[in-house]
Amino acid sequence: MLEDLDIAKFGGTSVANYAAMENCVKVVTANPATRLVVVSACAGVTNILVELASGSCRSERLEELIGKLREIHYAITACLPSPEPLNQRIEEHLRLVRDMANSASMERSDNLTDYIVSNGELMSSFLITEVFRQKGYQAEWFDVRKVLRTDSCYGRANPIVEVTASLCQEQLRPLMEQGSIVVTQGFIASNSEGQTTTLGRGGSDYSAALLGEALAAKTISIWTDVPGVYTTDPRLVPHAMPIPELTYLEAAEMATFGAKILHPSTLLPAVRRGIPVYVGSSREPERGGTWVRPSTDSHPAYRAVALRKNQTLIVLSSPRMVGVSGFLAQVFSVFAKYRRSVDLVSTSEVSIAVTLDAGTNTSGIPDISEEMLNELRAFCHVKVETGLSLVAIIGNDMSQSAGIVTKAFDSIDHYAVRMICYGASSHNLCFLLDSKVAEQALKEIHQHLLEN
Repeated sequence: MLEDLDIAKFGGTSVANYAAMENCVKVVTANPATRLVVVSACAGVTNILVELASGSCRSERLEELIGKLREIHYAITACLPSPEPLNQRIEEHLRLVRDMANSASMERSDNLTDYIVSNGELMSSFLITEVFRQKGYQAEWFDVRKVLRTDSCYGRANPIVEVTASLCQEQLRPLMEQGSIVVTQGFIASNSEGQTTTLGRGGSDYSAALLGEALAAKTISIWTDVPGVYTTDPRLVPHAMPIPELTYLEAAEMATFGAKILHPSTLLPAVRRGIPVYVGSSREPERGGTWVRPSTDSHPAYRAVALRKNQTLIVLSSPRMVGVSGFLAQVFSVFAKYRRSVDLVSTSEVSIAVTLDAGTNTSGIPDISEEMLNELRAFCHVKVETGLSLVAIIGNDMSQSAGIVTKAFDSIDHYAVRMICYGASSHNLCFLLDSKVAEQALKEIHQHLLEN
């Protein structure tokens, strides 16, 4: 039965309330191959928990946020036949969150933040398990922290794939083989000492893919609030068009450069196992969606346009860079020490410019520390620019086709471009722009390249 295993992941809007959870149950039970369900916290809950974990909440604000959490989850239990035991379980989580938030007000830590925010997924997962049971289906709640093992990099933990695979085969597969629909959590995991970790904001997709890899799933289905992947964000560009199929590489480029529909790391486990990924809407599953596969029949020069906000540009300059080997190695060793991944790179005779994303760790606190900048200042001049956004054009064989780049430049010829990155990949062309004009530039690029 598990040879055709499908793992279904539902995002926060898909489990936002009772009606949304009912839609999830319909989607899951319509596909007999779906035996494992991975859920995010209810919409808005993680943001509340992150604020509680920040250590900045005074007593009145703390109780206000706890009240919001209670309201969100009680609205779901009110639609179930026996709400009281569920409410008691919610209150246990809220007491824990309150105690931990008070601890955070004395000393905030990433470890404590992960522990606090994990309660969102724990609450949503046991509530949707009850919705399955209410509808007459055999469903089992499972704590993913028993099997999804990571290192101790709190806020953005790295999975230990081999250990996770072994634990999934030992503990998770037998539950599914008994015929139950198993419901578990995305985003959260644990280290070797059993302490709660998280995979970074948006990490529920990644969780589903890691579990899919560990269990050799045939498909992974990502259910969200839009029917598939579009040529750009349809909330920003009304003329954005759905894309029926994408290659792993195209989807990875889109996710990396800001497309919100998939977490950037989601495809890595799927690629390793060659698992197709489906993206669809839990609200309107009949509208179809997007399949992400190793290869596709179509290979357009321009596939999509993506926008990634909150970019930081760091310009490092030193006359000693001229003709000297090892300068770049010295720069990148500092970034490696502070676990900062560099995105775009541009060099001249005496300087190097790099972009860094604002960061996706759970706390939401910027990862560009003053300590890191001071280490760089020890051997070069450092200039930091913020308030920038990255617009990326994703396509195929862009560097092998005449006129492709010219047409792209023509679409933004009246914008000041702070940085351009092209050549390392034939699948993307990136522009760094002032955030104030980035959305309008995105619309014009989309119109010029994809609508005409």
